[in-house]
Order: sequence, then C-alpha cells, then structure tokens
Amino acid sequence: MVEADQAVLQIDRLPAGAVSAAAEFHAEWLPGAVRRLREECRALVLVLPPATYEHNDWRRAVVRDLAREHAPQRINMIAGQSDAEIAAALDYLAKAPGVTGQYLVLACTGAGHVADVPG
Repeated sequence: MVEADQAVLQIDRLPAGAVSAAAEFHAEWLPGAVRRLREECRALVLVLPPATYEHNDWRRAVVRDLAREHAPQRINMIAGQSDAEIAAALDYLAKAPGVTGQYLVLACTGAGHVADVPG
C-alpha cells in the first residue's frame, strides 16, 4: 500500500554515460520533480533505470540536495527494473516517514522482499 500523498516520478530511460545522463536528468526531469515538491505532494520518489556505478555520485547528490532544500517534504530515489522490487520499495518508503534524501539501488536480481516496516 502506498500513501496517497507519495507521488512517483518514473524515468524510464537515460543515456548510458553518467555525464550525459546527469545533464538530461537536470534538463528534462528535475524541473518537474521540483514543481511536484513545491505544489503537489508531501513525498516524492524518483524511479530511475539501473545504471553503472559511475552514476551513483550524481544521483546521490541530486536526491540529497533536493531533500535538504525541500524539507519537510520527503524525496527519495530508487533505481531498479523489476516491477515487484520497485513496488516493494515504494511500499517501504510510504511507511517510513523518517526516510528522505536516500538513493536506493534495488538488486534487480530477485533479492526478495524489502523489510516490512511496522505500520
């Protein structure tokens, strides 16, 4: 179950290179994410496709800085491709009001269930 006030911004494709991906994200996706945080929701999860480790720095920086800038709204980012794992992560984040500014890389290899959070 996902809270009604947790919005999800699904980003299906980004360039393979880290610099190009960061540039495209900032130009194409960041304005919409900021708008949602300002106007529409109390929590936002950005869902990105999996990427190589070279992408970790820019992804962590984006979500960390957005969380600081838009507190008390929450923002997190997950990277994955398995619908089941993405759904489990979204459910976890909806039930974890203290989690913000995090970049969660899902296993995408059948890692199992995200830990249940008492609700």
